[in-house]
Amino acid sequence: MERTLKHSKQRDALLALLKSVKCHPDAEWLYAELKKDYPKISLATVYRNLSLLVEQGEAISLDVGDGSIHYDAQTFDHNHFFCKCCRGLTDIGQDEADGIDSLLEERYGVRIDSHSFVFYGLCRECNKSENQTKQ
Repeated sequence: MERTLKHSKQRDALLALLKSVKCHPDAEWLYAELKKDYPKISLATVYRNLSLLVEQGEAISLDVGDGSIHYDAQTFDHNHFFCKCCRGLTDIGQDEADGIDSLLEERYGVRIDSHSFVFYGLCRECNKSENQTKQ
């Protein structure tokens, strides 16, 4: 049963902020940014509204194992890359994973509604720096 939510300027501002950034911020970063325009907003309000946005399908949450939950307003199936060095989290192409849903459905008799892959390693900049250090 879907609950009816009353309109919230703070939730609207949170979603607008989340949609405006390319990074995948955590709640604390979003809180710090929102506090500039909403000085009375609490961190608990940000967490509660993030939870509601995820529940309503307007955002996704990502746990990449770095101790923070990251959020993304792009809710379509797409994949991410997490750099273990600089801790950057970025979107990566979907084309590479196209077809895996149907392959797995056929092989295991399951129905896949969505997917999200997180790849781990070194981003281009960190990889370049590490290679230069080794030379």
